[in-house]
Amino acid sequence: MHRLSVDEFRHAAKLPLVVVLDNVRSQHNVGSVFRTADAFRLESVVLCGICCCPPNQEIHKTALGAEESVSWTYFADTKEAVRQLHADGYTVLAIEQAHNSVSLDDLHVDGDKRYAIVLGHEVFGVAQDVIDLCDGCIEIPQYGTKHSLNVSVTAGIVMYDIANRLRGTHSPTE
Repeated sequence: MHRLSVDEFRHAAKLPLVVVLDNVRSQHNVGSVFRTADAFRLESVVLCGICCCPPNQEIHKTALGAEESVSWTYFADTKEAVRQLHADGYTVLAIEQAHNSVSLDDLHVDGDKRYAIVLGHEVFGVAQDVIDLCDGCIEIPQYGTKHSLNVSVTAGIVMYDIANRLRGTHSPTE
């Protein structure tokens, strides 16, 4: 099945996409994000605020070891993480329904840029002071009676979409 070992994954080229979790409280959601980041071979996960960090048995239940392959960092304050990502040359986008948000369908991804997406707390979303520091907001079009998705589902949809767009112009090697 051509799966990489953890060591091979760590040394493999990654897509220039970082996932930032802003005070995500569920350890299962955190684990799911690690597992999806591994699946798409993303650069890293940034855990902020109340997010639990590996090693953690509850994260491991969902991540199934991806917390060992995917690079991660922790910031007590999400705003500091966003500032650091900007300093490192990333375009930072909050995933949030907000004034002037762009539909994921309409998002333009430049293969020469590095991106970070910020996902928020399960109830409160991405904090407004974090949104204010971001370069923009993306929202997923929704057509039912609910106007939100679980954070790990949202992460999966957005990671998959942006990863596919980046692969069109920036393809990691095996």
